[in-house]
Amino acid sequence: MQIKTMADYAASGETPEILFWVGCAGSFDQRAQKITKAFATILDKVGIRFAILGKEESCTGDPARRAGNEFIFQMMAQNNIAVLNGYEVKKIVTACPHCFNTLRNEYPELGGHYEVIHHATYLQQLIDEGKIRMQGGGTFKGRKITYHDSCYLGRANDIYEAPRKVLEALDAELVEMKRCRSNGLCCGAGGAQMFKEEEKGTTRINFERGKEAVATGASVIAANCPFCMTMLTDGVKEQGKEDSVQVLDIAEMIVQQMA
Repeated sequence: MQIKTMADYAASGETPEILFWVGCAGSFDQRAQKITKAFATILDKVGIRFAILGKEESCTGDPARRAGNEFIFQMMAQNNIAVLNGYEVKKIVTACPHCFNTLRNEYPELGGHYEVIHHATYLQQLIDEGKIRMQGGGTFKGRKITYHDSCYLGRANDIYEAPRKVLEALDAELVEMKRCRSNGLCCGAGGAQMFKEEEKGTTRINFERGKEAVATGASVIAANCPFCMTMLTDGVKEQGKEDSVQVLDIAEMIVQQMA
């Protein structure tokens, strides 16, 4: 698949429908790269004209701000905003809730005003519009799936229904964990915790969450965040269930069952 950059579109005098903001994890983490490829494949299959920034994209600055380094955050944000405004970007879709929250809620105060959509919401829109069509009796039909609410999509932005509606399109059985929606348990990676040494305690948060997910009896744990993906995968391994329980992003699930 050949994916155009914003520079490619600008050189030909064209404008893409959306900018796909890949994010650091989606660019460099081998597991998250699979999510990036899955979402890009979906966009390509349904005929969405999209672009990426490529080498012009850098970290949104979310981890720096969460860790307390406001100077680094603002420097990163202003550099990104200059690039985005230079291309007159209007609509951004990202598969990372951390990027989504930062671009949507924190960039406006620095001059970055865009329509920012998380890929769960965008996938729901494509399904509702009939652009994504599912195969009957697909990979996930009848399977038990539990969904983990990522903090930055759920509590921070009140998006709970879109990912669940996407999963409903798979014709699977959705089983909720006891702690879900606004009462969901963090995976343990937010607030820059992903990048620091763990603190003393009786158990790791992701082990606790993995235990809850496995206890539902689901064979698939659905996620929508690359950080959650890493933490939940480790949580499932700690339970010794890595051979029987998959941790998948919703885009990976949709691309497997598209007609």
